[in-house]
Amino acid sequence: MNRHFRFFAILWAVMLAVYNAVVFLAHPVIPGYVVRYDARFWLAWGFVIAAFIGNLVCAYVAFRSENLKKLFYRLPLITVSRAGLIATTVFGCAFMLIPDFPAWVTAIVCVLIFAIELIAVVKAKWAGDAVEAVDEKVKTKTAFIRGLSSDAEGLVARAKSDAVKAECKKVYEAVRCSDPVSDDALSVIEAKITVKTDEFSAAVAADDAEKAKEVADGLIALIGDRNRKCKELK
Repeated sequence: MNRHFRFFAILWAVMLAVYNAVVFLAHPVIPGYVVRYDARFWLAWGFVIAAFIGNLVCAYVAFRSENLKKLFYRLPLITVSRAGLIATTVFGCAFMLIPDFPAWVTAIVCVLIFAIELIAVVKAKWAGDAVEAVDEKVKTKTAFIRGLSSDAEGLVARAKSDAVKAECKKVYEAVRCSDPVSDDALSVIEAKITVKTDEFSAAVAADDAEKAKEVADGLIALIGDRNRKCKELK
């Protein structure tokens, strides 16, 4: 994702340059307006720069994700920080343009905007991490059935005779229609299913139709028992 961050950083640098150019170089075009580089001005300018930096940091955190799914979970960081940047820029520019505006009011408003933005960013980061943790947990919980389904599909492709292939298809359909989520309470029966799957694989490799049918029936029965226990656990 570094390539995407570099592209974002280039746009960010251009926007920062444009902002500073407008603030420091464009004031002569406003008739009768004289820029006062007082505390009010530097407070507003400083908070806007801080908002720019915060936006870049949030983008870095988002774009360092290992894959697109994790990037999707962290996109709210960029959205929230961008909204805070826009709000800070609008209010900051307004405070710079209003003559003799109290510096303490500028400080209070900018601090409030910064605090709201910080809270929103923390909440967005927490939400993204929480969703990512749930996703990883689901992957772990569904790993057994996904692996079993892949093995069963492979056996269908490797079966030599029509009789053995028919048994492989029965097993594959039973696995495909199974509850995908595992539980610690299912560890014993899933271990039995693994052993029985290895036995079935050996029968398929030997092209023993009678043995394949016998083992397939036992394997399908174990899968049915697992599915019933899954329902009981929910």
